[in-house]
Amino acid sequence: MKPYVLGIDIGGTNTVFGLVDTRGKVIASSSIKTAKHARFADYLDELHTEATRLIESVDAVDKVHGIGIGAPNANYYTGTIEDGVNLPWPSPIPLAQAFAEKFGIPTAVTNDANAAALGEMTYGAARGLKDFIMITLGTGVGSGIVINGQVVYGHDGFAGELGHVIVKRNNGRLCGCGRTGCLETYCSATGVARTAREFLEARTEPSLLRNLPIESITSKDVYDAAMNGDQLAKDIFTYTGTILGEAMADMVVFSSPEAFILFGGLAKSGDLLMKPLREALEKNVMSIFKGKAKVIMSELKEADAAILGASALGWEAKPMPAPAALVATVL
Repeated sequence: MKPYVLGIDIGGTNTVFGLVDTRGKVIASSSIKTAKHARFADYLDELHTEATRLIESVDAVDKVHGIGIGAPNANYYTGTIEDGVNLPWPSPIPLAQAFAEKFGIPTAVTNDANAAALGEMTYGAARGLKDFIMITLGTGVGSGIVINGQVVYGHDGFAGELGHVIVKRNNGRLCGCGRTGCLETYCSATGVARTAREFLEARTEPSLLRNLPIESITSKDVYDAAMNGDQLAKDIFTYTGTILGEAMADMVVFSSPEAFILFGGLAKSGDLLMKPLREALEKNVMSIFKGKAKVIMSELKEADAAILGASALGWEAKPMPAPAALVATVL
């Protein structure tokens, strides 16, 4: 087997990419602006140029086994992005086939949370685990479910969207997916900011957060206030952690994971989030499952995590038949 894979993470703002070896070491990495080009073909041209330059700089030409790509709403089965709401190009985007043809290297794609789960299983905290749930707590709430060592994709490639499980049926918050009450609206970084605004409007006690413009408050502001002893900010984390722990108790019933692995900026809040989360999980889980599901933090370095997650998919990339008409239409 060739000794490297190219991991590519496509975000709405930036695309990061890097060359990774079999031990999970990022040999070299770089990035480009995702939305710089109105045409996908121009974006692909720039990425090919920059990635080729990177590969050549470390003498890895003809040594890349495969390309793995993590992208929003990417479908592992079809190799396409079917609803790229945060991307500037019309959907569907035949991602795997376009990259395979441009680079001459087998390419596989999946959504970014599934890529994170694969990265954790290949290089991180989930090494040796066959049943776990990866939860990414960022701007949204992403998830990747692994059962018996396999990522769960469902019949259509879109399974495992636990961030869009409804946790509040009555008067829930409107979610970007169009539904109301989704977990993502409460337990993401943006969800924490929404909770802060609601608490500030509903409560009257002093708070460091009242010194900030209410519409510009971020989860980092809430964290900083809580670390400075602000009770309202601490209560926001208790509220958030409790909702997440309750939701995780329901997830346990579904797949009985050995562990939950948490990743993302919000997951770094320490006991502010983890203490109420663990308490709510244990309080609400069925007795037969009590004490069985560990809650652990990701072991992937945040700077490399997106690349490592995507690269893990590259090791299993295989040539795929070309949907030539679709590629031609987009390019």
